[in-house]
Amino acid sequence: MKESFLNPEEILNDFELSPDMVAAEFGCGSGGFAIPLAKRLDQGLVYAIDIQQAPLSALKSRTLVENIINIKIIRSDLEKPKGSTLSPDSLDLVFIPNVLFQIEDKTAIISEAERVLKSKGKLVVIDWLLKASQGPVEGRVSPEEVKDIAKDSGLKLEKEFEAGKYHYGLVFVKL
Repeated sequence: MKESFLNPEEILNDFELSPDMVAAEFGCGSGGFAIPLAKRLDQGLVYAIDIQQAPLSALKSRTLVENIINIKIIRSDLEKPKGSTLSPDSLDLVFIPNVLFQIEDKTAIISEAERVLKSKGKLVVIDWLLKASQGPVEGRVSPEEVKDIAKDSGLKLEKEFEAGKYHYGLVFVKL
């Protein structure tokens, strides 16, 4: 990966995406992955979910300016049971980028991803490397800890990847 920080476009290039997929970005902020996903899944739907209103408002404005009509914005707490508000077994793909270091209940958000994924659906977790010289230090979670949580939630590790100089990436599949 050429970029120092996260490059969603470059990361998405490594995934087989079909235009009619249904996906979500958990902890979407202002839509770092939701926007490029929606552009690629132009016959599908992308749920953009976050607990904070300000970034969701910014995302809404951006979708209007860029005429992106296949993003559904949801304000919700992903650390609560059924926090996404989505139906079980309804998504092909869930991204959790740069979120785990910020939340207390890492198990809850990964379990919620497992709940809403279809069989063979994929969860992509991207977060700060423990040794990264940039970014916040507090709350960082090791790839091994994420793997353990995902396994306990019924997900199988499919692959690991570099997500830039300061981040790791993990792809899990729902069995």
